[in-house]
Amino acid sequence: MLPTSHFIRGFTLFATTLVLGWFAASTKILLYAQNSTDITATEVRDTIHRAVEFLKLHQEADGTWPERPVYGGGLTPLCTLALLHAGCPVTDGAVTRALDHLEGFEPYSTYTASLQTMVFCVADAEKYRPLIERNVRFLESTQHKSGESAGMWSIPRVGTPEHTDNSMTHMAMLALYEAERFGVPANDETWRLAREYWQRYQNPDGSWGWGPEYPGSGSMTCAGIASLVNSARVLGTADAEVIGDEINCCTIPVADEHVDQAFAWLTRNFTVNRNPGTRFWLSYYLYSLERAGRITSRRFIGDHDRYREGTRMLVNLQSPDGSWPSDLDEEELDDPLVSTSFNLMFLSKGRWPVLLGELKHQPDNDWRHHRNALFNLVNKVEIAWEQPLSYQTVDIATATVEDLMESPVLYMTGKTAPDLSDKDIKKLRQYIDRGGFLFAHPSCDGGEFDSGFRALVKRIFPDSPLRLLSPQHPAWYAEAKLDARFLRELWGVDTSCRTAVFYSQHDLACSWELARSTRVNQYSPEVLGRIDHDVAMAMNILAYCTNREVKFKNPAVPTMTASDEPHTFDRDRVYIANVLHPGGCDAAPGALRQLLQLATEELGIHSNTVQHDVRLTNPDLFKYSLLFMHGRTSFELTSAERKQLRIFLERGGTLLADSVCSSEEFTDSFRREMLLISRNPLLERIPPNDVVFTSKFGGFEIDKVSRRRPHVGDAPTTSQIFRTQPDIEGLMLDGRWAVFFSPYDLSCALESCDPVECAGYTREDAARLALNILLYSLEHE
Repeated sequence: MLPTSHFIRGFTLFATTLVLGWFAASTKILLYAQNSTDITATEVRDTIHRAVEFLKLHQEADGTWPERPVYGGGLTPLCTLALLHAGCPVTDGAVTRALDHLEGFEPYSTYTASLQTMVFCVADAEKYRPLIERNVRFLESTQHKSGESAGMWSIPRVGTPEHTDNSMTHMAMLALYEAERFGVPANDETWRLAREYWQRYQNPDGSWGWGPEYPGSGSMTCAGIASLVNSARVLGTADAEVIGDEINCCTIPVADEHVDQAFAWLTRNFTVNRNPGTRFWLSYYLYSLERAGRITSRRFIGDHDRYREGTRMLVNLQSPDGSWPSDLDEEELDDPLVSTSFNLMFLSKGRWPVLLGELKHQPDNDWRHHRNALFNLVNKVEIAWEQPLSYQTVDIATATVEDLMESPVLYMTGKTAPDLSDKDIKKLRQYIDRGGFLFAHPSCDGGEFDSGFRALVKRIFPDSPLRLLSPQHPAWYAEAKLDARFLRELWGVDTSCRTAVFYSQHDLACSWELARSTRVNQYSPEVLGRIDHDVAMAMNILAYCTNREVKFKNPAVPTMTASDEPHTFDRDRVYIANVLHPGGCDAAPGALRQLLQLATEELGIHSNTVQHDVRLTNPDLFKYSLLFMHGRTSFELTSAERKQLRIFLERGGTLLADSVCSSEEFTDSFRREMLLISRNPLLERIPPNDVVFTSKFGGFEIDKVSRRRPHVGDAPTTSQIFRTQPDIEGLMLDGRWAVFFSPYDLSCALESCDPVECAGYTREDAARLALNILLYSLEHE
């Protein structure tokens, strides 16, 4: 046993420093700030990998990390939490050993109990539920219930005054909220006391410090933001209310002035090069910044992209061994394991895939009437899909198309008619053309929004009005069956290969607002039924839009868009053109753009980075190496078009065509046109062992491919894939394949939308087939 005096002194020091990161070497950070360069997603992954390896290297054989006496067992759950958030599965040897240790370790301090609780929630909340419940009860019991420190947490001591601070209070509340999400709630009084504490001791300038009356710091201000937002959600200060069997969706939202003031202070003082207000504890500040940003869905603090700026700094400052230096101001506590763990969590959690972008639009303050709705919905999806997810706010007025593309689905709502400029409309159309989806509904069933949104859709798609979706549409069953008692109309706009716009005339977010994990048992069966239906409908739409494949964020700053580059012909480039024809040549407008990008990234081929559209009678036709042709409807070429296409093929050109969404109408028309153009009687199926399916020309060995069957009945969307040989038809001229045609969809997959109602190849195999054909065409020019 340690002497009591040593334990008290040591643990007091630990309480002030364990969660407070590493010391920013000011000279090095100044040099970074002056010479910073953009970083790539690969660099971030490599940085995360090196940090993971550093933590694993220092793990002991018994699953712990070298705990110092003052740590009280807190370092092991901190390192374990970092590994889990970095993507290490529970089957990873280091994680398994750590969990085995933690399962048998009973914490006796606030930090350790909090960190251990968060580890159990991330690893397997159901398996560790008894231990999570034990820790929740422990944290409830150690909260101060009265006096000036009521609502705070402390280090339990024997015979001496207990030490309290905002860092321990922050960590305890984060742990209690994670437990709440997975069905283990703390009592309301615990949350009420904590919320009142943060409100009571906020500094006049909007900040919080390490404790009452301490000067403000970035880390503690972020801690206060997260604590107040989480406590408000748990205590049910929702922007909707339940009265008997009725839901009132039109309560007046009450602004949280404490949170607004805190963000105002953070905006004025924002930097990622130090912890604002102090020169210590940068890694804990970054961890707290990520928590506050994610909890409030704020990607930007003022004009600052918190994750990209922090990521660039960390990538440049990581040590060769994968660690970051510590900033602990006591020699006996100095430990890079602490700073590395917190920085690793900032990098890893900041890259969590974005599921939804909440669209901020004019009129001002009319875009977010249900402030907790998306948080609750995304939480439901996370648990159902067993995947960490996030959402973010996107301002349509300031966002670029690249910004919009970070979110596979944009979510839009309001009470009044949305006021978007022509520039905004153009951005939305470009976003949708590149594979994005728009999901909208009115707030409080506002009539002005309904008419205004329909008018907005006409501006985006002049020739494609909203239509009622049929009962066979996957939106009704892609993820879950819907309760027939609550079925409502659902509208959509079809473009390319998919339904790209979904619109409900009813306020779905009203139900999401009430869908808190453990607090719904207070509602009547009627209200619960409506909540479950509206959540399920949203999850169906999100499953349709993403096919449960949500990409990790790319922290690199976007580069110039393809549309900014002029159409020119350079000698050192390969040129591919999209054939204009009357059979739906714009059915998948993003397909060729994606193929061009893949040719550059995967094969190193310098191709045109702007899509060139060309008519078959255009004299420039012969400047192209490959023609790309797809469609979805029947068509007929003119005699002049057939003649010039035949000359193009005879001169060594290649045509790659596919039937969008496996359209039989387009397939029949294309086969008929090839019969009229060629001297051969019919297209023939290319043998599976043909050289085009090999890596001979620098491509891929394609023995088997994955194809998607149309989604029918009640089968889940993820079960419609089967393996088979490639089915590509060809037309041979002078000993080479001059025409390649896929009766099964390539374009939708290249466009990265994978529509479940279409028969066709998966994204990966569509890309491999198209790239192999491109390489073959270059070899046989």
